Amino acid sequence: MPKPQFTMSDLKASIPAHLWEKDTAKSLGFLLRDTIAFATLSTGAVALNAWYLWPLYWVLQGSLFWAIFNIGHDCGHGSFSNNKRLSTAIGLITHSFLIVPFHGFRKIHKIHHTFHGHPEKDESWKPLPRSAPGWLTRAKLLFRTKLPFMLVSFPLYLWFPVSHFDPGSKFFAAADKGLVLVSNACILAFLCILCRATHALGACTMVNLSWLSTVSYLHHHGASAPHRIPWYRGEEWSYLRGSLSTVDRYYGVFNELHHNIGTHVVHHLFPQIPHYNLAAATECVKPVLGPFYREPEKCRGWFPTHLLKPLITSLSNDPYVPASGDTVFYD
Repeated sequence: MPKPQFTMSDLKASIPAHLWEKDTAKSLGFLLRDTIAFATLSTGAVALNAWYLWPLYWVLQGSLFWAIFNIGHDCGHGSFSNNKRLSTAIGLITHSFLIVPFHGFRKIHKIHHTFHGHPEKDESWKPLPRSAPGWLTRAKLLFRTKLPFMLVSFPLYLWFPVSHFDPGSKFFAAADKGLVLVSNACILAFLCILCRATHALGACTMVNLSWLSTVSYLHHHGASAPHRIPWYRGEEWSYLRGSLSTVDRYYGVFNELHHNIGTHVVHHLFPQIPHYNLAAATECVKPVLGPFYREPEKCRGWFPTHLLKPLITSLSNDPYVPASGDTVFYD
């Protein structure tokens, strides 16, 4: 795998200054849009209360939950607003509503961005070494590559191998412990609400988890030859090369609803860019990236059914990488 002849500075210089700007009013506008949609769907479902409409409500509302998760995700990266207190408040509310520990996820997700593309140091969807033995490996394969077990892969990820809830974890500095406890308290509060509204919101949460697990998996797996995804060790790894070991995806009608989460390459390169500028920033860096950019396949209609094939193929073929070697691929 050749090394890029461009640098992070080259990529940064290709993106105009206005695409880096965080517009608090615009970010709040997207949050308001999602909140109104949530309230409208909830009110309509309760008012109609027809058994045959509840499954449709669960799918629509659960898909909206994934959009709300991405608002909190922006808050964690600091791309929601320059106002840190506002970003923290919005992040706590949106992620706690979805039973995600905002501060724990924010801190550990930063490790994923910092060491992406390294098979040992990355902490999200990192591959298993071919030599990995034992029941733990078999359990990981089950929950990573088999349906319906993938639907609970994210809740398990929040607990294992690194707990996002434990303030005493080695991944949290002393200053982070209080923030982790605040996140845990917020989740307990929202769990009480969820328990009272399980019929209306419980299935929506499962739909959200389906989106979360599938989308995050597809951004790090499933690129076809000759654009297979490399993993790097030793001197071959760098932040730039690791960030390029991800894949953009096109989600059809859900692209805008889910706040451009499919523009994943430029997000990994520069996570501080607001979601509403990611598509434009991607167009700016593509001439610099050249063959290092994998153009996402478009769907023929509204729905991203074209992604079923790479998902199914990858689930069968992509769990392992060689245990040694500085540049490795799924085998």
